Amino acid sequence: MGARSKRQFVPAEFVVPSDLVTANFTLRMLSIDDVDKDFEAVTSSAERLSKVWPDSGWPAALTFRQNLVDLGWHEKEFQNRTSFAYTVVAPDESQVLGCVYFYPTDKAGHDAEVFLWVRESESADDLDQDLFDVVQRWLASNWPFENPAYPGRTINWEQWDSQPVK
Repeated sequence: MGARSKRQFVPAEFVVPSDLVTANFTLRMLSIDDVDKDFEAVTSSAERLSKVWPDSGWPAALTFRQNLVDLGWHEKEFQNRTSFAYTVVAPDESQVLGCVYFYPTDKAGHDAEVFLWVRESESADDLDQDLFDVVQRWLASNWPFENPAYPGRTINWEQWDSQPVK
């Protein structure tokens, strides 16, 4: 996932969106309250998720306790405005469908790294592409990023890893 920048990620005056509601899903801040449904989504989709960050080893051997730690970390970073993790939930909140992450980047020409995933059981329903399209539009219209990068999606990992740093 790379080194994290120490500079301010979003301007101090920027109001971070708390959620994004669509007909098919809702994005809202990922928090420790999501641990049960998030753990189920992650563990049921482990093979698929290993491709999101191929060199991280995540989520192999993820325990419920470690997932809680991870969610607490994401929630604190969101509160501190140093990164933003959104859970993707069904409209009725019955299950976690995936996650979206916005991280700062040190790669030249980019101001954010964006990652997203959907659970294995949703992969056949075009939810991944729908979510990707929605996130791209949301970033363009509601966020201060000018050139977000989508490693593993719009640029392959080998090219991304060889990108110069700022």
